[in-house]
Order: sequence, then structure tokens, then C-alpha cells
Amino acid sequence: MGGEGEWEPDADNWVRWARTPGHDAYWYYRDSFFDGVIPPAGRRTLEIGCGEGRVARDLAARGHRVIGVDTAHTLLHHAQGVDVTGAYALANSAALPFPDRSFDVVVAYNSLQVVDDMAGTVGEAGRVLERDGHLCVCVAHPVTDLGRFVGDEAGAPFAMRQPYFETRRVDDTVHSGGLTMTFRGWTYSLEQYSVALEEAGFRIEAIREPRPTREALAYERWQDVPLFLLLRAVKS
Repeated sequence: MGGEGEWEPDADNWVRWARTPGHDAYWYYRDSFFDGVIPPAGRRTLEIGCGEGRVARDLAARGHRVIGVDTAHTLLHHAQGVDVTGAYALANSAALPFPDRSFDVVVAYNSLQVVDDMAGTVGEAGRVLERDGHLCVCVAHPVTDLGRFVGDEAGAPFAMRQPYFETRRVDDTVHSGGLTMTFRGWTYSLEQYSVALEEAGFRIEAIREPRPTREALAYERWQDVPLFLLLRAVKS
């Protein structure tokens, strides 16, 4: 997926990470995405960067007919293993193997920050969407991505990454709750996301900066600083 295949060496680690209930931020932010950004199920939904399938499964539970694509063979194998009736395919997000106007919803949940051709991926999403179709996105918030809290105390100030405008390679190994995961991808500015959408013929119709929906000590300080940016754009 123009970068997602690099997750293949850590595929099994990601499965353990993603499928441990309450372990990561997904469990505390997903309701904001599904309830506030995703439109009602329509004809067919594409998920770009489906990984081990948790977003696709949650979409299917809400009535969506989903096709999930990724470039990591092992992740697709795990996705299909627990969703035997689901549809999953190996595909590059910047060269999707689908005809024009094949979908009415495209979902990219924390995958645009992983691909090295973000603009190409957004362009392909626009191509496979029908007129007035929706692209629904969650990304690490561009302003706070790779920033840090200066101190451990409550109310500690937050420092942005420097330099903000430079697209940087991310290769970050995280240890949490006895699990280890290496996250790979890129940093993109808010302007870069916006320009990619504009050039692909999208009009942004909703932007959200969600807060954690449940109490969790690890995410308590993110009640004051946005961790994710959600948006819904319509193909004009």
C-alpha cells in the first residue's frame, strides 16, 4: 500500500496489539468515527489499509458491505481468518484494482499517514468513488503527531514536533502492556492533506477532533490535546 507492506515483519505483533481489548487508542476513539463521520451503509464500502480487519468488522456490524485492501499478506490472512465471509484483497492504495465509481464510501482509518504516496492514495479514492460518494478519514492529528508532553504531571504543556512542515519518515517502536509494536509511516501537514483532497475533487464537509470516549489513564491527558483528526469529504 505504498508503505503498508512494510508492516509485514510486524504483522503478528500488530494482531496481538489490535486484538487486545482496550489496549490501544482505537477502543476509546472509534465511536466518534463511526457515529460522527461514517455515513449510513450504501451500495459498497472500501477500506484502504484494512490491516487485521477490525475496522472492516466494525463497518460490517453497522451494515456496510466492505472490501478491505492492504499490502501485508499476513494481515490479510488474519483478517480473513476471523471474517470468513468478508472480502479482502492485496492491493496498492495508489493503484487500486477497481473500476471507476465502484464504491459510495471509502474509509481510510489511520492509513493515510502510513502510505508514502498519500496524494496518490487520495486521488485513487476519488477515482473509485461515485459522484457524491464519501471519503471518511482518521489520521494522527497533524498538529500533535510526534509532539510530546513536556513533563508527566497533570496539565503539562504540549510541544509540537519540529519542523512541522517537513515530511518525515516515522519508524517508532512502542512497548505497552507487555506488547511491542513498531509503527512505520510518514508525517504530513494539515495543508498537505487538504491539498490532496482538493486536487482529487473532494469537498470537506466535516472535521472533528475527538476526545477519548471512555475513562482510561493512558489517554486522560488527551482530553485537552487532540490525538486524532477525523474528516468526511464528498466527491464533487
